[in-house]
Amino acid sequence: MPALTAAIRLGVALVGTIGFALSYDALRQMAVAIHIRGMLTYAFPLVIDGFIAIGVAALLILRTAPWRSRLYVWALVGLATVTSIWANALHAVRLNQEAHTAGLRLDDVTVGALSAIAPLALAGAVHLDLVIRRHPATRHVLPESSAAHRHMPPSHHNHDEEAPQRPAPGEDAPGTPAVTPEAQNVAEDAVDVAEDLASAADAPERPARPKGRQPSAPMDELLALGRTAPLGGNGRVSRRHVESAIRAQGYPIGRDRLTEVTHRLQAELDRAPAHAS
Repeated sequence: MPALTAAIRLGVALVGTIGFALSYDALRQMAVAIHIRGMLTYAFPLVIDGFIAIGVAALLILRTAPWRSRLYVWALVGLATVTSIWANALHAVRLNQEAHTAGLRLDDVTVGALSAIAPLALAGAVHLDLVIRRHPATRHVLPESSAAHRHMPPSHHNHDEEAPQRPAPGEDAPGTPAVTPEAQNVAEDAVDVAEDLASAADAPERPARPKGRQPSAPMDELLALGRTAPLGGNGRVSRRHVESAIRAQGYPIGRDRLTEVTHRLQAELDRAPAHAS
């Protein structure tokens, strides 16, 4: 298959080269017939066939541009192609009609039309450059930060972004002690849920959070906000009340960090009677 592809590409390049050479010869003779002098006759074919090549390249560059810009370039390429075909056909017809005479003779209208090709090509090339500058080629790729975020493995240290699943009751999470204060608060959290449902109608409306994701507060500020939360059942620190007090101020908090705040507040509460005595 690679060898076949290479052969096809070689054939395309060969056919394109031969076609350009034949058209170049005919258009150069037309340049002599419209009285272009000297070495400039060799440049006349490039104005027509070269414009076709430039237009095709411009279409590739503008493949993501608005359809009006692409339609304009297609019109220029089509006009240049029709002009080249017409000039080649006219060259052959006139030579066949005047085979007995030396040289190629054209009527006044044809000479004037062919002479107008050069300034028209100049104007078209300049405007084509402006269109390409206005609509540069764009690549539909993800931004670097977004691509990096998609392929980045989940971090185990940023607990505010994505919190791990809470272990089922009676099942210890990996890397945690067998008995934790969280397990002791399971029944108390159920009581807190009932209390929250009972007082939901009288609870004040939370202030609206500012738009966008807010950065998490430092641990000292989270502890200070947690101390303002009411205690749960049996006079113990309630996870739900602590979370509500923190989120009411617009701060996000993950489960692991909430557990740490709750444990610290409970430790302070357990030490309070000892210090008071």
